[in-house]
Amino acid sequence: MSNKREVEVRGADVEKAIEAGLQKLGVNRSEVIVDVIDEGSRGLLGIGSREAVVRLVTLVSEEPPAPPKPKPQPAAKTAAPTPKPAPKAEPKPTRPTSSTEEVIEADAEEKAMAVEVVTTLLDKLGVDAEITASVSEPDDLTGRKVNVLDIEGDDLGALIGPRGETLNALQYLSRLMVGNQLQKRASFVVDVEGYRRRRQQALARLAERMAKKVVTRRRPVSLEPMPPHERRIIHMTLRENDEVYTQSSGEGKRRKVRILPK
Repeated sequence: MSNKREVEVRGADVEKAIEAGLQKLGVNRSEVIVDVIDEGSRGLLGIGSREAVVRLVTLVSEEPPAPPKPKPQPAAKTAAPTPKPAPKAEPKPTRPTSSTEEVIEADAEEKAMAVEVVTTLLDKLGVDAEITASVSEPDDLTGRKVNVLDIEGDDLGALIGPRGETLNALQYLSRLMVGNQLQKRASFVVDVEGYRRRRQQALARLAERMAKKVVTRRRPVSLEPMPPHERRIIHMTLRENDEVYTQSSGEGKRRKVRILPK
């Protein structure tokens, strides 16, 4: 049975919010996955400032102790003991499945508002594109489904930008606008022609390749700086690897994932 825990906390900035969350959970930084929900803002001359919001989900789950083995009963003197075949060990599940985890459905109201807002933004930018809205599979760790808006059209590379920076900015802005309209936090994903899906697959392959290098050389490897959602892909890909573990290091935009041998 998993002892996974999750907490959402606020702070003056991202680092302070993370520290507060670690204190609440009573764990170290390497034992959680950090999901930055809102990086917060100092505002202009103190006006319009808001706190940073992060979600911390524990990675380590302790297993209950094995039940004590029953003491062997003495065999009757008149009968020879009959050996019993050893029971076959049941395969141990490696990760939670949708059948055992509570699934949190995506917000239908958020989906409709997100399509409207992103469509308006694209019109203002003069971008001729179509938006396809769908719902993701449940997250392996949280069981949460999210709305996904995939923008499709011709010559949309400018919407992605270097390393997806323009796409991330578009998603951040549209989430703020939708959240303001609905008066609650928005968590939908904006994609352009499947860029995020391809990026996720590439990062998962990178994580596995670097893990093999760490095991072979017995030395840690630091990956390039990544935004929070990409670092999470690395953590999730390697969280069940018995030979390595991951941790984040650095500050702000220079924050990166380190893969270390066990």
